[in-house]
Amino acid sequence: MTVENTKAEDQVEKPEATEAEASADVETAAKEEKETVDPILDEAPEAEEQAIDDTARRITAWRIDELEEQLGQAKDQTLRAHAEAMNIKRRAEQDVEKAHKFALEKFVNELIPVVESLEKGIENAEQAEGQHETMLEGMRLTYKQLLDALGKFQVLQVNPEGEPFDPHFHQAISMVPNPDMEPNTVMNVFQKGYTLHGRVIRPAMVVVSRTA
Repeated sequence: MTVENTKAEDQVEKPEATEAEASADVETAAKEEKETVDPILDEAPEAEEQAIDDTARRITAWRIDELEEQLGQAKDQTLRAHAEAMNIKRRAEQDVEKAHKFALEKFVNELIPVVESLEKGIENAEQAEGQHETMLEGMRLTYKQLLDALGKFQVLQVNPEGEPFDPHFHQAISMVPNPDMEPNTVMNVFQKGYTLHGRVIRPAMVVVSRTA
């Protein structure tokens, strides 16, 4: 074999070796790329699931906060409604109680003049000359019975002579200097007053002392 033939054979075999090497390089690169991509692909579903879980937790937490707020508002509204209902019930009970207490107010106003007529009759009889003791005794007894009957229904007479003036129960018709009495003291009772369950039906008409 000549030298030229040997060179020719080398030249023919060299391209075959280069092609094999290239094929091996391609396979190696593909293998490396696969090894790089596979872990990423394996990790992708896990990352997606984690993101979904995080989102679900955030939504759940937000929903819980919203429900707790709504529950708090509902409780507050319930308490307010209960308080309002109790206030209405209390006011209704007070109205009924007042209606029972003061149902006799008109009747009492009609009866007071009768008491006063008896008082005047007793006073006139006491001032008249002659023997009127029997009549006076009967009138006094009737007068006492009438006051006792009124008292059973909490109708009380107000006769504040000698007491401090109280504008809630007394009405001053005049003020008179009186050095012998403390100022603002009831000197005389011109007309007695009356109360029903502590409420003034008619104030006492009085004369009040003042400083000289």
